[in-house]
Amino acid sequence: MSGSVWQDREIRFDSPDSQLQPRAGEVIISHLEEVEDTKGNSRDNGYLYVTNLRVIWTSATQGRVNLSIGLKTISKIQTKRVKSVSDNTTMFSSVMAVHRAYLSSSLYREVAMRGALLADRELRLLPQEQLYNKIGGVWNLSSDKGNLGTLYITNVRVAWQCKLNDNFNVSIPYLQMKVVKVRDTKFGVAMVLEAGNLVLGFKVDPYETLKKIVKEIQSLHQVYSSSPIFGVEYSTADEWEGPTPPTTDTIQEDVELVGTKEDISSCESIFSNIFVLFIAAYLADPHKRKDREPVYSHELGLAIEALPDGYSISDLWQIS
Repeated sequence: MSGSVWQDREIRFDSPDSQLQPRAGEVIISHLEEVEDTKGNSRDNGYLYVTNLRVIWTSATQGRVNLSIGLKTISKIQTKRVKSVSDNTTMFSSVMAVHRAYLSSSLYREVAMRGALLADRELRLLPQEQLYNKIGGVWNLSSDKGNLGTLYITNVRVAWQCKLNDNFNVSIPYLQMKVVKVRDTKFGVAMVLEAGNLVLGFKVDPYETLKKIVKEIQSLHQVYSSSPIFGVEYSTADEWEGPTPPTTDTIQEDVELVGTKEDISSCESIFSNIFVLFIAAYLADPHKRKDREPVYSHELGLAIEALPDGYSISDLWQIS
């Protein structure tokens, strides 16, 4: 199946409309209008779509002008200081958050070896994972003598853990599987899994049990292929409850770059000095014998240690 999923692994320009449509398992997380591609299509406003696999930009005036950027191809995300009419960072926060969620869910999509597979001697299940079968006495035929262990079959992958060495294991997502079949080997009849560039063999007795395992994996692989689970969990409505997905309001932003590198560096220097003075006053507080009780900060939206008298969060951000 891995060969058919290109959306998160490639960058494509000016693709036909059929390639911009969400594939099976792909979900549009965020949609923004009035977004400019400042590098390739300056002054051409368009639409930005963030999905669980890629970032898509399409021109508002020329539909054939578009860009599809797979999340796996992104090595770094940077932002520039801008002035925005709506005064928010919706576009930046959604792209960054989805990219982080993608990177943290690689076990759904990539073969992993010698990882932290178990927790309390049981398979560490992923957020959307369900364990369907656990079979002991399964030999991994990757060495000359083979290694005895336990095979786990779930709705997103097949995993094997060595019985004598917790660090010897493998996790094979259905997304990467090409072939699952029974084949004769030098160890006798075994199950062969081809995933990416790897060919793995597993053996279990009796033969009838082996056939049942192969059939179960083939069935689950087929189900997964029709409705894949990519593991990227992100929602723009954390408090939403209801039978239908939450809607995301379209935000129109008018953005222009302001200031030069020198301006920004100067601001950063001023801010740094203010921050140093604030910390010095904080540490010099004679009444601070222990950490203060945490309080909720409405400005930051999280709990922080109470500030000294006469200081506020806004003091860190206001530059006179």
